[in-house]
Amino acid sequence: MKRKTYFIAALAAMLLSSCASKKELASCRDENKSLTSNLQTTKEDLAGKNARITSLEEQLAAQKKAIAEQKAAYAKLQESLDKSLSNASQNNVSIEKLVDQINESNQYIRHLVEVKSKSDSLNMVLTNNLTRSLSKEELKEVDVQVLKGVVYISLADNMLYKSGSYEINDRASETLSKIAKIITDYKDYDVLIEGNTDNVPISRQNIRNNWDLSCLRASSVVQELQTKYGVDPKRLTAGGRGEYNPLQSNNTELGRQRNRRTQIIITPKLDEFMDLIGEAPETEK
Repeated sequence: MKRKTYFIAALAAMLLSSCASKKELASCRDENKSLTSNLQTTKEDLAGKNARITSLEEQLAAQKKAIAEQKAAYAKLQESLDKSLSNASQNNVSIEKLVDQINESNQYIRHLVEVKSKSDSLNMVLTNNLTRSLSKEELKEVDVQVLKGVVYISLADNMLYKSGSYEINDRASETLSKIAKIITDYKDYDVLIEGNTDNVPISRQNIRNNWDLSCLRASSVVQELQTKYGVDPKRLTAGGRGEYNPLQSNNTELGRQRNRRTQIIITPKLDEFMDLIGEAPETEK
C-alpha cells in the first residue's frame, strides 16, 4: 500500500513538473516572439534614422557646393572688373563711362540676388509648412529638401504602394492629403512626380521592367492628387527614371531601400521666373 502511495505521489510530481515545463516553454516562446518583434522594429527605426542622417549630409554637401560656386562667381566677376579697368586705362575710356558700366552690372547682380532671395524665402516657407504638418512617424518616411531653388519631397515606396505594385495603399492617404494641400496653396509652382526603383529585376503582368514600374507609380500618385485631392492636372507631370537615378549603391538593403522612392518635385513656373529675372543689362560693344 505504501509503495503504491509513493508511486502515485511520484507520478503526480512528474505531471506537475511536466505542466510547469510546458508553461515555461510557452512563456519562453512568447518572450522570444516579443523580442523578435522589438528587434525588427528597432532595425526599421535605425534604418529610417540612418537614411535621415544621409539626407542631411547630402543637404550639407549641396550647401557647401553652392557656397563654393558663389565664391567662384564672385572671383570671376572681380577678374572681369579688373580687366575692364585695365582696358579702360589702355583705351583711354572715360572714368565716368566705366563707372556707369560697373554700376549697371552691380544693379543687375543685386536684382538677381533679390530674385534668388525671394525664391528661397518662398521655398523655405513652403518647406516649413509641409514639415510642420507631418507627424513624427511620417517624417521617418518623408524627406524634404530645397536644392537650387527647387523643393524635393521624397517618399519611401513602402509608405506609398502595396509591395511590388503601383497601387496606392491606405497608409499613404493622410500624407498625400497634406502634400496636396501645400501644392494647392502654392499655385505658382509646377509639380513633377518622379518614380525611382532599385536595380532588382521585376516582371509581372502589365509590368515588364523597372522602367514600367517607376512610370506607373508616378502616374498613380498624379491621378491620386488630381482625383482625390483636387490638384489642377495642368500643373502635374508624371515621369519615371527606373533604376538609373540611385541615391546610394544597390549592393546593400539600406541602399536599395533609399533608392526605392517617389519624388514630388515642386518648381516655380518657368515663364513667371523669367519675368522676375527680366532682361540682362545691355553692355557697350
